[in-house]
Amino acid sequence: MENRVPLETELEEGILTITLHNYGAHNSLSTTGIDALRELIQEVYDNSEIKSVLITGAGEDTFAMGTPPEEIQTLNELNGRKFSEHGQETFALIENCHKPILAAINGAARGEGFSLALACHLRIASENATLSFPEVAMGTIPSFGATQRLTHLIGKTKALECMMTGKLLTAAEAEAWGVVNYVENHKEALIRKSKALLQEITAQAPLAVGMVINCVNAVYNPHEDGYQTEANSFAHCCKTDDLKEGIAALLEARIPRFKGS
Repeated sequence: MENRVPLETELEEGILTITLHNYGAHNSLSTTGIDALRELIQEVYDNSEIKSVLITGAGEDTFAMGTPPEEIQTLNELNGRKFSEHGQETFALIENCHKPILAAINGAARGEGFSLALACHLRIASENATLSFPEVAMGTIPSFGATQRLTHLIGKTKALECMMTGKLLTAAEAEAWGVVNYVENHKEALIRKSKALLQEITAQAPLAVGMVINCVNAVYNPHEDGYQTEANSFAHCCKTDDLKEGIAALLEARIPRFKGS
């Protein structure tokens, strides 16, 4: 079991479902799992058959846990920095992907598991979901971009409380704080809602959806002028076939047939 790649995939109607399935380890995000996830996300960029991504955990109780403590024990200052940067790069691939990626949080999300959910564009949780960063109790800090993304999402005061205490967020609290978009009462409803939302998004013009992601991400990039990114993206839309098709469909009162060009 230890050598099994801890991810399972299914591509159906353009939605790639990635199930974190680390047997016997509560879906822990081991280095092997992070590497496998990185390869999959790169395929999402390159594979035109994949329109969107749904990431969830196996079973009913766990989305994803953090890096196994045994792996953390092997880190020193030098390889610890490399470990953190590798995770940041992998999760940045998710955040910057031009195709929508949704985390269906079906249970506990701890440490890097919570970080993974934050890197996704959208988050839906089941009622039994709990989210936390317990790292300070082990003498370390949240990683893979979590300190930045959570602060952007909920503000400095709440983020500090969450990360300095290891506070356990319930699904209801996560929704109230703006961490998740919706809460569903069980996993079946969670997956159904997640797929419905992704299908609603992918019915839109794909180039425009990707540009929305870029523009919103630019809000949090200190090296980028978000207003200029928006203007550039709008200008690019003006030369696309999708814009012509979208306007024609509107005027003709029909469903548009976008080609992503």
